[in-house]
Amino acid sequence: MSLARKLGRLSPRARLLILVWVLTLPLVNPWVRGDGVGYYAYIHALLIHGDLNFKSEWLHANPSFRMGRVDADGRLKASQYTANGHVINHFAVGPSLLWAPFLVPVHGIVLGLDRLGWHIPANGYSRPYVVTMSLATCLYGFLAVWLGFVLAREFFDERIAFVAALGIWFGSSLPVYMYFNPSWAHAQAAFVVALFLWYWHRTGPKRTLRQWIWLGLAGGLMLDVYYPNAVLFLLPLTDALGCWSRLFQEKEARQEAWRRLAEQSAFALAVMIAFMPTLVTRAIIYGSPFQTGYGGLWNWTAPYRLSVLFSSDHGLFSWTPLLAVGVLGLFLLRGKNRTLGRLLLLVFLLLYYLIACYVDWAGISSFGNRFFVSLTPIFLIGLAAFLDGVRRWSKERRWVWRASCAAIGLLVLWNLGFIFQWGTQLVPDRGPISWRKMAYNQFVVVPQEASGKLTRYFLNRGGLMHQIEQHDLENLKEHGAKATAPAAQPPAR
Repeated sequence: MSLARKLGRLSPRARLLILVWVLTLPLVNPWVRGDGVGYYAYIHALLIHGDLNFKSEWLHANPSFRMGRVDADGRLKASQYTANGHVINHFAVGPSLLWAPFLVPVHGIVLGLDRLGWHIPANGYSRPYVVTMSLATCLYGFLAVWLGFVLAREFFDERIAFVAALGIWFGSSLPVYMYFNPSWAHAQAAFVVALFLWYWHRTGPKRTLRQWIWLGLAGGLMLDVYYPNAVLFLLPLTDALGCWSRLFQEKEARQEAWRRLAEQSAFALAVMIAFMPTLVTRAIIYGSPFQTGYGGLWNWTAPYRLSVLFSSDHGLFSWTPLLAVGVLGLFLLRGKNRTLGRLLLLVFLLLYYLIACYVDWAGISSFGNRFFVSLTPIFLIGLAAFLDGVRRWSKERRWVWRASCAAIGLLVLWNLGFIFQWGTQLVPDRGPISWRKMAYNQFVVVPQEASGKLTRYFLNRGGLMHQIEQHDLENLKEHGAKATAPAAQPPAR
């Protein structure tokens, strides 16, 4: 079936979602910066020099990333090498795996064009590469929203799923990592979680052996992109425990038990196979497949419980309040599907506990709490459940529905204004902010500056990004902000 015919079979709201994505593509900002240097380094190193030595990637990085990693003579510091002799790279390999299907053919095309005299630098950083990487990230971010929308409309009216999709899409931290910082991992993390959640729900607890294997491969990829995504394994674990509970209550179920054991073993094996790129890269860089580079950064008493949610230093609900509505909706989801509602709420709570134990819980340079972007489809389903609850409570009075949509629209506008402030550094991108100053900016400064800055963003983006980078570098030098470099490793001998 042709693409045009497939699109023609979609509902008007589904097509509108696709149209919104296409219209927002010019917002994509093709650059590799900050944490994105580490994520992009894998595919760049393999394509350009065929190894996992990241020295050239670190030296090519933006100035704020190089700070603390490069000495005054322009050489990498000894602390940036592992005992295994490789440059430290604790960032996950998963995003590069997702970019590879797009970047590998682009690299081949660039090499071919260069031989024909086009003189396009085949260095991994020229426009074809970074534009391709950025558009791929934008596609993955959209697919996270799309799969969340597909799931939500299985439980709720499509108009509710549509409004929830638009609300979470533009009312959360997702736009920052889908458009502005596409070399970071969070939009891809949202995609792999959405893929895993969608396939888990689609196949159900009685999935076949092949379906268990595919789910396992999706789960391994989910870990490759973002380790804390492991909290999603609660879903198939619940299926497995429910299966064994029923089998123990039945008589003469030995054959069925062996079949279920084979399926679940295949799932575990598939997870390990898909997770192999992470284990191999850890072994090469650190000398052990189980060394992540994040050691000593956890306090399991969860000392940052309230800060994670409400702090002015990138609190989840204080920065992106629409997500609080999404979490509240997970309680209401139990009215449609009690088991799913409880499981998704528990997944959120598990990730919340994990981040509350993490020393850098605020994400250092982060819009909102970026560690929760991976749960985008769960927040979307929760918001849809909340809207459905409002609809049922109001007995479908139109004015209540319109007021709900208007409230979501206002929260989206508030979020977009906040993103503008953060991106242009009207508020600090690191550390706590002044809510009084932020509110003043929202009502006074943002309306005054938005038009001019957006014009520069589209017509002179390179100059604007250089200005933002220089301002960030000056702030780091002036205020001594926490460096982005990981904890020092023993130098190579």
